[in-house]
Amino acid sequence: MDAPPILPPYRIKVVEPIPFLTAEDRRRALAEAGYNPFNLRADQITVDLLSDSGTGATSAAQEAAAAVGDESYAGARSWFRFCHELRELTEYPHILPVHQGRAGERILFTSLLKPGQICVSNTHFDTTHANVKLVGAEAVDLPCPEAADLDSHAPFKGNIDLDALEKLLTGPDGHRVGLVLMTITNNGLGAQPVSMANLTAVRDLCRRHEKPFFLDAARFAENAWLVGQREPEYRDWTPREIATRAFQLADGCVVSLKKDGLSAIGGFLGLRDDGLHAACEANLIATEGFSTYGGLAGHDLERLAQGLREVLDPAYLRARAASTARLAQMINDAGVDTVQPAGIHALYLNAGRLLPHLSPGEFPGHALGCQLYLDGGIRCAELGSLYLGGMNDEHRLVTPAPFELVRLAIPRRVYTDTHFEYVAAVLADIAKNPERVRGYRVVSSPPLLRHFKVRLAPADEKDVE
Repeated sequence: MDAPPILPPYRIKVVEPIPFLTAEDRRRALAEAGYNPFNLRADQITVDLLSDSGTGATSAAQEAAAAVGDESYAGARSWFRFCHELRELTEYPHILPVHQGRAGERILFTSLLKPGQICVSNTHFDTTHANVKLVGAEAVDLPCPEAADLDSHAPFKGNIDLDALEKLLTGPDGHRVGLVLMTITNNGLGAQPVSMANLTAVRDLCRRHEKPFFLDAARFAENAWLVGQREPEYRDWTPREIATRAFQLADGCVVSLKKDGLSAIGGFLGLRDDGLHAACEANLIATEGFSTYGGLAGHDLERLAQGLREVLDPAYLRARAASTARLAQMINDAGVDTVQPAGIHALYLNAGRLLPHLSPGEFPGHALGCQLYLDGGIRCAELGSLYLGGMNDEHRLVTPAPFELVRLAIPRRVYTDTHFEYVAAVLADIAKNPERVRGYRVVSSPPLLRHFKVRLAPADEKDVE
């Protein structure tokens, strides 16, 4: 007898309708959006896989907690509950709330990095890279060699390259390194986890060279689950024990709680150093709000305090991982390759392999994302040459990205397996005749974080705008 399916440890209590546009309506909507899914309205989307950030469903317990939120300007009861949960989880003495992760990045980098310094990471994601750049520092990515093989089933392709990190720290630019920042899981490289062995080795290198070591831990619970499944030494640890151990290894953390906080808003900085805490707190008060609310309402703090407990439930994490793995298998069976092995918060489609008729300058990842919307009302994000490539002043690609990928981000507790079957079916239809997918060209683009506001046109249509 086959094993029974892994059931989510909850049932759906509140629902909202989703829109179903005609093919012509979708074609018109995408054209009006400048062929950029970020510019589409939410009421034009059938299945929204653009991001897992702030897009999850809250629980009845979270909403009940929110009802007793204390909105006092300073020292609210809700702050103390939030702070207690995070101090228990992270064991950091200083907790600073922020309205979301990028606010924490800005505050931390402003306080810790100087112009000309280097921030080194396994992979900086988009806003992290931008915040490093905005303080005049340089972001350097050192992904492990295994990450270059998209088909490899190596268990920890999110790791940093330890040899490259040591070479940087001992080389002529070692004095310029102002921060080592490890992203768990590695969102920029296929939702791949980071092993505890790798984090421990990074901790040891940073201590030896007296460099601050921080975690970008937006998906700390999902990384902990994958460590427990893939790293033998932690097979008998709970996700909470693994997460706490990861936080213990670092000098501090910056966290968007819009992911594993199971909330629509929120984040925090966790710090050990008293002096750094004082500098960050002053910045926080001047730009975000008083240090016991940091731009968050009391009901937000209550939802987050409850969500931080729910997200580490092994039954929840097991079901979420199984759902993503099932979607990956359906997509692979449909003839579309994904970055292996499957992570939890997102799947990454290998658009370059599916659409070999498109050159990197025609942005195959973006083209596949647009086709998913045109054919099925599915919104997702490109992580290829449009996002990572180098362009000249005429918006022509001059340096392609190493891979042409599309990210399908999975909101928490939102979609059922039937929704995912629909996504796989739309992809299967595209895979039957991929040559019909046409490329795109850039019409206008901002100088920073291009992918958010870029406008494009089909490559075979000239002077559209």
